[in-house]
Amino acid sequence: MDKQQPVYKNLDQLKIHYSVTQHPAVFTIEEMEALGITKEGDVVKNLFLRDAKGKRHFLVVLDKDKRAELSNISQQLGSTKLSFASEERLQKHLKLSKGAVTPLGVINDESGSVEVVFDQDLIGKEKLGVHPNDNTATLWISYEDLVKVIEETRHKIVYIQI
Repeated sequence: MDKQQPVYKNLDQLKIHYSVTQHPAVFTIEEMEALGITKEGDVVKNLFLRDAKGKRHFLVVLDKDKRAELSNISQQLGSTKLSFASEERLQKHLKLSKGAVTPLGVINDESGSVEVVFDQDLIGKEKLGVHPNDNTATLWISYEDLVKVIEETRHKIVYIQI
């Protein structure tokens, strides 16, 4: 099944304005830069993390050019040591594959088990680039509308400084 269609349907139901750039599958920010995608807006980097016991899962969203210190993030979140979650956990919780991690993945997290974490510097951005649950497209959406989508799924959003 096309992973993008449920995202577009959700956005259309919420009357959210967005545009989409189709492109070959990309797995890194560098691949997106090589295709010129990053020139269209503020592309974000998404990290799917877990705590030491695997009880808490975090989807951390930050600007593509920032470097995330996991120890700093865990401290701000009041979490035990953080590490990258496995592809199995990514599939289980967000029904996404490696390279397609996106804040829109919370649409698939019906249990609400994933905590969404935004870098404060994204607040107010007019054109954020995120994958629509598939890495063959970049969806452009305002920060406010992205938050609206996440809030609609009843996921809590936490803000930190990266």
